[in-house]
Amino acid sequence: MAASAWALHDLAKQYMGDGTVDLDGDTFAIRLYSSASNIGTTSVTTAPTNELSTANGYTSGGKTLVSPDYVDSAGTSTWDATDPTAWTASGGSITARFAGLIDVTTGTVIAHSILDDTPADVTATDGNTFTVAFNASGIFSAT
Repeated sequence: MAASAWALHDLAKQYMGDGTVDLDGDTFAIRLYSSASNIGTTSVTTAPTNELSTANGYTSGGKTLVSPDYVDSAGTSTWDATDPTAWTASGGSITARFAGLIDVTTGTVIAHSILDDTPADVTATDGNTFTVAFNASGIFSAT
């Protein structure tokens, strides 16, 4: 099982270009979504559907990204953040198909990742952790 690379959403690209989304200044969250979500379509312009409900160790609204930063080095601009802390399944399993990065400040969907590129749901059973880690090279970069 391998997660897909983060797919940038169309509106996020536009908003990053016109300054609506501030990659250094806005508040961002990582959220988990079921297989029934529309977040897997990069043309989503409204709030994505079917975020996991608060249950079994997951809290609706996800986790706030820590230290999001957009840095340029030698002509390559990279956006990254500290890896989010894992969700620990408690009282049942946490099952998700997608992770989404949301600009909480503007409500814009920035990107999504399919957590298992088969695609298939990913499950953390009771007592285990559900972890999403960012690539060591950053969430995304532009050259």
